[in-house]
Amino acid sequence: MVDAAELTSRLAAVLGRPLGAGTSVENLRALTGGASRTTWAFDAVTGGQRRALILRTGPPDDVHAGMELEAWAQAAAAAAGAPVPHILVADDSPAALGNPFLVCDEIKGETIVRRIQRHFDGADGQAGRGRLLRQCADALAAIHRADIDHERGPGLTQQDQLVEWRERLDIMADTTATFEWGFRWLAANRPEHSSTVLVHGDFRMGNLIVDGSELAAVLDWELVHVGQAYEDLAWFCIRAWRFGAPASLGAGGLGSIESFVRDYEQASGTTVDRMALHWWLVLATLRWGVICRYQAERHLTGQSRSVELATIGRRVCETEWDILNLLEEIRP
Repeated sequence: MVDAAELTSRLAAVLGRPLGAGTSVENLRALTGGASRTTWAFDAVTGGQRRALILRTGPPDDVHAGMELEAWAQAAAAAAGAPVPHILVADDSPAALGNPFLVCDEIKGETIVRRIQRHFDGADGQAGRGRLLRQCADALAAIHRADIDHERGPGLTQQDQLVEWRERLDIMADTTATFEWGFRWLAANRPEHSSTVLVHGDFRMGNLIVDGSELAAVLDWELVHVGQAYEDLAWFCIRAWRFGAPASLGAGGLGSIESFVRDYEQASGTTVDRMALHWWLVLATLRWGVICRYQAERHLTGQSRSVELATIGRRVCETEWDILNLLEEIRP
């Protein structure tokens, strides 16, 4: 474990390459310390010029993308028109900082969804939400336009999402009747495979920087992979990411799912099959349920004793309710 003082010194040496010799690091401070990534903010000073930067670092694992893949994916998305932070340097080797790392520009704005929602409480709130929702659809369409055929990113993978989440639940050797019904329905009603695109993997409110009513940047690319556009579309629209907003604002708490889909169709030049999207909504909700159960498992097994993880685990029943409602919607 590298302490803050040593990290400051090592980071200055790393930044000498992209910013120039004599770069110093000031005001290094930890922002978050999650299970897989730690985020730091700091100022890089070169020749009297100060630049606000972000460092993300953490040990490699079998779930999250490597830092070099994150950097590649963001560059590919940026080239297609998506708003992402500019990355200065990324390295999967632990040699320089003790863990793989990524350094990017700091983007001003808000990520806490409750604060974003309060911004829209005024008279023009509906118009502001609609504008932000269109920008989210535009950004997602740009991500899905990214060129993944010219040069594949380092470690970019593709996996059957239904199989993956079935396996993750089975590993815990614990399930519910609703989960099993959901998996059975998904297996029996799988839609035709659509075109393969770059998938963000966690495109949702909370992973977006919003400046007023404007989308400033898409963050948190550690789940990036190759797959179907429906995965990102559905994940943005599950109830968990409305953060308490009513069902009428089903797309990220900003507007209706239909409005979001129409905006995406216009931005992408594609047609979204509504029945296929519903299938992916069921899978996305089931995915969140499995994640909730996994977080509870981390607490219950003593892997990471945490009230927060235990509380997330109690939300399994919420996802069961959502799955039942989604399946009820398509009954003959």
